[in-house]
Amino acid sequence: GKMPYWEGQSFGVIPPGLNPKNGKPNSVRLYSIAASRYGDDFSGKSTTLCVRRATYWCPELGAEDPAKKGVCSNYLCDAKPGTDVKMTGPSGKVMLMPESENFDTDIIMVATGTGIAPYRAFWKRLFVENGPAAEAYKGVAWLFLGVANSDALLYDDELQAIKAKFPDNFKLDYALSREATNKKGGKMYIQDKVEEYADEIFERLSNGAHIYFCGLKGMMPGIQDMLKDVCTKKGLDYDEYIKGLKKDGQWHVEVY
Repeated sequence: GKMPYWEGQSFGVIPPGLNPKNGKPNSVRLYSIAASRYGDDFSGKSTTLCVRRATYWCPELGAEDPAKKGVCSNYLCDAKPGTDVKMTGPSGKVMLMPESENFDTDIIMVATGTGIAPYRAFWKRLFVENGPAAEAYKGVAWLFLGVANSDALLYDDELQAIKAKFPDNFKLDYALSREATNKKGGKMYIQDKVEEYADEIFERLSNGAHIYFCGLKGMMPGIQDMLKDVCTKKGLDYDEYIKGLKKDGQWHVEVY
């Protein structure tokens, strides 16, 4: 198509209308692309976004406050087939997949909510589509997804199908904060689920695995604290360890 992209990039969407705060046209909002470079229809001329309608419940009104709803997410969720959408991009290189010579790099993907979007592009290319990447991939792709409850899981049908078909190359773990408890008896957040497999994850990272984080920025402090604790137990300097991962291109973070 006329807007070719790679897995891990984002498209910008410019919703129509004016910003009531300054009277200027609405600004661009970025959304991670949730399809491989070929698109879900494999035409190379389409793409997919994973959008959650942003609303705000006002306790004083006892209802949703329309003045505080997400302008762009509601625009996209309300759009009808055939709607012309003004877009920018693609942009971004932080979340690109490793393109190793042997295509055997382990990929560890950590997401909360719609932060799963870029990873859908990954698993489509590696496991679903009948393309050269799927034929060549010999590594392990491991997805950790954190959501409130099982009703909020995204793409579960796709993921379970891949897990059943590729048990040696695809691993899947959910952190359901309102349904499960961590080892301390508290809510099971994403960092708790990752910590359960800390030894294996650190071993894979030492062997060249790439680790990705995508979702709300509030996920990172808990993850960083958990990784610091693991580093301490392993006798590692956390700052030096992360610096090494970044230097080797193994550390990828895109939060919003």
